[in-house]
Order: sequence, then structure tokens, then C-alpha cells
Amino acid sequence: MPEAPTSDGRPDDPATAPDTPYALQYPCGEPPAPGQVREVAPGVLWLRMPLPFALNHINLWAVADEDEHGTGWAVIDTGTKTPEAMAAWRQLISPEGPLAATPQGARITRVFCTHMHPDHVGMAGWLTRKFQCRLWMTRLEYLTCRTLVADTGREAPDDAIDFYRRMGWNEEALDIYRSRFGGYSKYMHTLPDSFRRLSDGDTVRIGAHDWRVIVGRGHSPEHACLMSDSLGVLVSGDQVLPRISSNVSVFPTEPDADPLGDWIESLTRLRSTLSDDLLVLPAHGEPFRGLHARLDRLIHGHERGLQRLRRTLAEAPKRTVDVFSALFARAIDSNGELLGMATGEGAAHLNHLLALGEAVRETGADGVYRYRMK
Repeated sequence: MPEAPTSDGRPDDPATAPDTPYALQYPCGEPPAPGQVREVAPGVLWLRMPLPFALNHINLWAVADEDEHGTGWAVIDTGTKTPEAMAAWRQLISPEGPLAATPQGARITRVFCTHMHPDHVGMAGWLTRKFQCRLWMTRLEYLTCRTLVADTGREAPDDAIDFYRRMGWNEEALDIYRSRFGGYSKYMHTLPDSFRRLSDGDTVRIGAHDWRVIVGRGHSPEHACLMSDSLGVLVSGDQVLPRISSNVSVFPTEPDADPLGDWIESLTRLRSTLSDDLLVLPAHGEPFRGLHARLDRLIHGHERGLQRLRRTLAEAPKRTVDVFSALFARAIDSNGELLGMATGEGAAHLNHLLALGEAVRETGADGVYRYRMK
């Protein structure tokens, strides 16, 4: 079974592979070191930044661009606000660095962010201010990011405490949550106060090529992928990863949401509309070919998880914290770091069964939700 999720994802379940043969090709070789680049398509550079998490890296992309001031690079995703990421960026844009276009150093024309998680948007504020360029994001990602940053310094709201109590958390876990609440902006430079909106279906000209915006949902509210038909390239962000499955969670701000339904629908749409021969540039892992097989595996993995969950709920009513063994291979510590992510993903699977009309939710005398099959 899959392990509990990290900040962005979780390893796949080896038993959930589809019946069709599963193989990805990784044609771009070893990743570049921080501060270095590797060209993966004409005018498209692969950058890699260190992350201070269990998932220890993120891939960024620089696309040759030009505007009224001359040539430069459009950057897609940015890394976190850490000394290591700052050092890597300073090396990249130095007069001798791999992004240097003039003796004075590199020029960044635009910053695109696929979504609002700090490893993707954390350095966006620094880059846009340094180069006096515009941030491009979808509206929901930008506004959600601003909302989460505004929680800095707040006490955990009662709604959030009530949500996790209903999920089955004990008082010690709730106290730990209170102590950690409001830390979203730890890895974030302040965002610019304005942005350029990306919408599903938009075509954006970057340098010599058109890129189409493809929005996916489930992992985040309005995640933007960018695809160039002429280059045969898809920048997939966290929407399609080669070795881990992105975390799909319910959060206290929208406790009745069905993000797993959004996620499966988005993957299915990608499967039916995108070519299988695209070179996929993911946020984590390596560039790969084999998009359709990867999407099949991701969809099938969640279907298998739902099947295990159905069997678990058929045995007896269960709290959210009781269903972890049906979804994750690793034991989840009731007070550990993975508890919040595991609870969010467990709630996402349970809410999906509720949305399908297959399960019911009841509130016990202790105020805790319990779920059972109809």
C-alpha cells in the first residue's frame, strides 16, 4: 500500500499497477546540480532546487523568452525561501551563471507558478521584485496563497480544532496542531500585490512557442500545467509525477469538499485529451515519457484504495483515523508529523464515498464522525 504522504506526494502502491504493462522512459539523464541547468528541449532548461523536507528536491523550468526589453528567461516554479535555494538562484543568475544573457547577469522576464504550495511559489516574490517582472498564476491559487499567508501569527481557529476532533484526533494531537498553526509563510517571500491571471484553455506565447494552460484540480484548487504542442512538452507541476502520487486532502476550510473526485476527473481528462508522446516535465522526479501509462496507474491506484476502504467500512463504522491502514502502508503516529496529511487524505477518500452515495456519516455521542457503507 502507499506510504503516508509527504508535503507533495507519496510512493505508489506496487500492487495497484494497471493490468497493462507499465514502463516509463527517462530520456534526459541525471538531474542538474543546484545552480546548474540542463537543456531538455530547444530553449527549455531543467533546474533543480533543494527542499528542506523528506521530499528533498523540486524541479524548476526556464523557457527562453523575449519582451520589449529584450531576451531573457520565463521561469516556471521557484523553490522555497531557504538559504540553499537563495544560493542556487544567485549562482544561476550571476554574470558567470548558466542563465546569464548579458555581462550583468541573467534577466527573468516572467515568473509562472503552477500552484500555491511553498516549494513552487516560495521564491516568487523575491524573483519578481528583483527583476521587476510579473507573477503569472491562476486566480484561485494566488488568492488561496494570500489567504494562507494571512494566517501567520494567528491562533488555530475553532473551526479547525473542531474539524480534527471530529476526525478522531486526541487532545495531544490537537495541542501539537495549535503550536504549529500559521507556519505556511515560513518558506515564503512576500508575494507581489498583483498578478497576471492564467485560465484553463489560455494560450500564452513564451519566446518562440505557444503554451496552452491546462488546469487540474484535487491536489490544489486550480493547478496550472503548461503544454507546448510545437515542442511536444508538458510542464506538469504536481498534477502528474512519475514516482509518487500527489497528496489529495480535505482541509478544515472546506470540510465537505470532494477533492478526490476532482483529482480523478482531472486525470481522466488529461488521459483523454493529451498525446501519449509528450515529454512530461514534473515538479519531482525526472522528465519522462509514457504519460498515458502513468495516468492509468495513478487513477487505478486510487480505485484500489477506495476498494480497500469499502471493505474496511463494511466491517464496522470507522473514524477517519481508523482507516489509515486501508490507505497507507506505513503506520501513522497519532501525534506525529504525518498525521495531518494522512487525515486530510483519509477524509478525501471518505468524502468521495459520501459523494458517490455509497457511504453514510454519523456523529457519535463523543462528537466524532464515524463512517459506514450503506
